[in-house]
Amino acid sequence: MAIEVITREDLNEFRSLLLNDLLEIIKSKPQQTKQWLKSNEVRKLLNISPGTLQNLRVNGTLTYTKIGGIMYYDSSDIDKLLNGNKVNAIPTLFK
Repeated sequence: MAIEVITREDLNEFRSLLLNDLLEIIKSKPQQTKQWLKSNEVRKLLNISPGTLQNLRVNGTLTYTKIGGIMYYDSSDIDKLLNGNKVNAIPTLFK
């Protein structure tokens, strides 16, 4: 029975190969985002209360679809809401 010795170089090579394989897997599979989110998912995503989410619905800020008592929100509408309310930083603040 032969004994095989593993050196640091072997471990470093294995680590490099493993990291390269993982990067290829991550790059090959695009991140799939859900198109429709439920109320609890939207509240967690935006870190808001149920009342705030209701206000966004009532005043028409965030559109939704209601099916059988469950409200669904289109993720692209949430992106538009976030991008539409983006505030630019003032670059002269720390001069």
